[in-house]
Amino acid sequence: MSSAVPRALVEAFYEAYAARDIDKVGEFLADDVTWTISGPVDLLRFCGTRHGKAAALDMIGRQISEVYQVLSFVPDAILVDGEWAATVNRLSARLSAGGRTISFRLAHFARFHDGKIVEMRAIIDSYDAVEQVLGRQLAAPVAARAGNGRMVAV
Repeated sequence: MSSAVPRALVEAFYEAYAARDIDKVGEFLADDVTWTISGPVDLLRFCGTRHGKAAALDMIGRQISEVYQVLSFVPDAILVDGEWAATVNRLSARLSAGGRTISFRLAHFARFHDGKIVEMRAIIDSYDAVEQVLGRQLAAPVAARAGNGRMVAV
């Protein structure tokens, strides 16, 4: 079993990540890291799973910037438990196409082993992010009538 990750290490990683310092971020990643961003791949092409340090750094350094330039990345909360760290974050960015500024929340769940991130799971508030990227509200969820006549959102 891996030892607990020090909070200072987690904070140092997020300082480098927020600064978009790819070389420094790379120092925190295991060679065989798995990095998954859950989100709408059709619109946010960087979403999905990357295997290996080179693929993760390419996603962070190049693929994300093809969609937007990160203006700020702020961890609002950091929780550390054993080899896991969880964060709730706010990202602000400027869209590469059109230059509109967007801001949305996301969560990270990182697993560390021997001081390196071996697994990162990121979950984007994709509904909010998609509306902002598109520049319009999405259609309301489909509604259906339940047997008792009440509306049920699906």
